[in-house]
Amino acid sequence: MGYPVAMTAEQLRAIMAFLQGCVQLGAADETGRCTVTFTSPTPEAMARAGLDAEGCRRVLAAEWFAEMVDEVVTTPDFCDPGEAEETVLRYARDVVAEYIRKRFVL
Repeated sequence: MGYPVAMTAEQLRAIMAFLQGCVQLGAADETGRCTVTFTSPTPEAMARAGLDAEGCRRVLAAEWFAEMVDEVVTTPDFCDPGEAEETVLRYARDVVAEYIRKRFVL
C-alpha cells in the first residue's frame, strides 16, 4: 500500500529524478563487469535543490529505502554479462522510479 503525501505529481517526479541522478556507474569489479553505486543525499541537500522538503524527508526515511538502494546496487547481478553499461545504469535508475511509484500515493 502506498503512503499518501501532500505534494504534486510534478514534485514527486522531481524527487524521483533527483534520486535517479544519485545512481551512477562505479568501477568495474574483479571480473570486469560494471558496478552501480548510489550516493544517498541528505534531506537538506535535496531541499537546496528546490525539491519538496517534506516529501524528501519521507522518501529518505521510508522503511523500504535501504532495500531500494540494495536493489539498485545489485542491478548488474540481474543483467546479462554482456549488457551495455548504459543499459545497466538505466535499469538501476528504473528501480528508483518503480519503488517510489509503487509506494507513494498523491
